Amino acid sequence: MKVAVVGATGMVGEVMLKVLAERNFPVTELIPVASERSVGKEIEFKGNTFKVVSLETAVSLKPQIALFSAGGDTSKEWAPKFAAAGVTVIDNSSAWRMDPTKKLVVPEINAREITPEDKIIANPNCSTIQMVLALSGLHKKYNIERIVVSTYQSVTGTGVKAVKQLENEYAGIEGEMAYKYPIHRNAIPQIDVFEDNGYTKEEMKMVRETKKIMGDDSIRVTATTVRIPTVGGHSESVNIEFSNDFDINDVRRVLAETPGVVVQDNISAFEYPMPLYAEGKDDVYVGRIRRDETQPNTLNMWIVADNLRKGAATNAVQIAEYLVANNLV
Repeated sequence: MKVAVVGATGMVGEVMLKVLAERNFPVTELIPVASERSVGKEIEFKGNTFKVVSLETAVSLKPQIALFSAGGDTSKEWAPKFAAAGVTVIDNSSAWRMDPTKKLVVPEINAREITPEDKIIANPNCSTIQMVLALSGLHKKYNIERIVVSTYQSVTGTGVKAVKQLENEYAGIEGEMAYKYPIHRNAIPQIDVFEDNGYTKEEMKMVRETKKIMGDDSIRVTATTVRIPTVGGHSESVNIEFSNDFDINDVRRVLAETPGVVVQDNISAFEYPMPLYAEGKDDVYVGRIRRDETQPNTLNMWIVADNLRKGAATNAVQIAEYLVANNLV
């Protein structure tokens, strides 16, 4: 099993390598891939050293699976070249997510849709993954009509440059800025660029991707996404309106039975999800579960997950695991 990791020297690429090792994915040959300036660098993986190669070299080596985390432009140009060589690409960028010919996959929800012909598979946006995973079982039982979500997203979602900006500001050091404004002691209500409707691209990703993953265009979604000075993961305040009424204890049971979801909801002991506890873990944590007392059939909850793991690397590796387990590569 030859596996290429495209963007191996980046923040998500490094976590992909870590997750592949932790989950004992059956890698017989690792092909770390990065930009030309990184070619020749050495990568450690499970006690062995591998040299970073170029995209052209990686295609010629014909891995069975290529995990991409190198940005949308690279994915648009190179994913089809890998696919033409018979490689199954799992892409972490936004390049292919809304392409009607490509599957957008959260394995616990819709991996069964993947076929051997799917050579480019899209990994959803980090903030979308954690929300839909928590809501998938509830949608089956109560039928979601509308979602109102506000996110509180880690600087790790932007990348190394943003983490460095936060660290510099915390230490009182002037340095390169990933954001237009300081992030330390601040909250920035803009993630990605603004679209014509006044929403950011990140907000519209959550709207569009939720409908596609859930397979239900009737779900109404509205989002506000905010960058905050945390590093452990993304948090979300979610208000969900259902067609049918629910019992709170039953909601907790459905959530607890959803693979990949951990209910952390004991207010008497001050237990609720926080990035501090989610960092480095693969689960999606749900708490502050309570009825919206202002309108019928409506629920409030708080969802937290490590955006570099389940929000990116782990979800991609889980897709790869599904491909191997079902002889799709």
